[in-house]
Formats: sequence, structure tokens, C-alpha cells
Amino acid sequence: MKVINSYIDTVFHKQDTMLENVISSIEENGMPAISVSASSGKLLTMLVSMTKAKNVLEIGALGGYSGICLARGFGSAGTLTSLELEEQYAQLANANLMKAGFGEQVTYMIGPALQSLEKLVQQKQQFDFFFIDADKDNYENYLNYCVKLASSDAIIVTDNVLAAGSVADPSAKSKRYTELMKKFNVAVANHPQLESVIIPIGDGMTLSKVKK
Repeated sequence: MKVINSYIDTVFHKQDTMLENVISSIEENGMPAISVSASSGKLLTMLVSMTKAKNVLEIGALGGYSGICLARGFGSAGTLTSLELEEQYAQLANANLMKAGFGEQVTYMIGPALQSLEKLVQQKQQFDFFFIDADKDNYENYLNYCVKLASSDAIIVTDNVLAAGSVADPSAKSKRYTELMKKFNVAVANHPQLESVIIPIGDGMTLSKVKK
């Protein structure tokens, strides 16, 4: 996967000072370097734009890299709700979204994502695009909440589903979340309200359309 992703990034990625500064800010603040790949970020922007999504929910903000990519897809016409466990991460993400010109369009909910998702359900909120990139142990729970919160034909994108190829290649070094992703992928593939496919970009992304 590394060779393929290196090729994709080399051919399709162009210098992006804003996103490069986000990566630098994450490193400077001692946060984990686990943002989506450059090409994965570009794909998020394209998907939001192509689906004309205007109300986006992100589970896992980190330093704002994916948030900027999502917001670029809806431009000045949409909103982003971002769920983040760590207040420090949300503060940095917010600062980076403000620098990118989207500060007035993003709302951060800080704390355990399952609690925030339950609040959104109780408020009868609806979203037309979701991006899941947080703790893998709760991926299935997050997915089920996203389906509850989804408008008709909403899109759900989930990151890290190939676990560096270890879900499919027995010779690949297993990640901590390899078995979790194997289980999750089967659940997504067989979910009665989803039509899904895996896109082998970055660490693998599941693209799901909600059927209601």
C-alpha cells in the first residue's frame, strides 16, 4: 500500500501551504501524526463537493486537517460539526479552520463522541455527509449513530479500514485495530441500510450511501 499511495500522492498531490502548516502545527503541539493522507484529504473535498453536501459531521478533529478538506468541499455554503474528545485538539483544529477561512462555519463538541452523538439524536439533527476517523473500538457504534442522523442518500466515509493492508494480507504486520477493522468491514458490507465499497487510498476508506 505504501508504494501505491506514494505513487498517487506524487502524481496527484500539489503543494498546499495551508495543509502543510496544519501538519506542522500538529507536530509542534506534540500531537500524533495521524491526519489523513494528502490524497485522502483531496478525496474528501471532492466527495463533499460532488454530493453537494451542506451539513457535515466529523468524528475526530485532531488538528483540523480533515476538517479543512471537508469544509473546502462545501465552501461558503455549508457547516461542519466536529466531535473531539480532547479539548487541546479541538482548540488547535478551530485555530486552523479559522486560518483557512471556515471558523464561522464549524462547531466543536468536546467530550466522548458517543455522548455527543446521543445529544445530536435527541436534538433530531440531520446530516448529509459524515466522516469517521476516531477510536477504532467504537467504529460500529459511530456508524450506527451516523445512520440514525443521516438524511436520505447521505454519505458516510470511514478511514483506516484497511489497517495498512493487514485486513487482507496475512504477511502484513498487524495493527492494533486489524481485527476490529475486519469485523467492521463485514458489518458495513452487510448493513441493510448501506450500500458500500472500500477505496484503497491512504489507509483505506469505506464509502457508504445511506438507504432510507
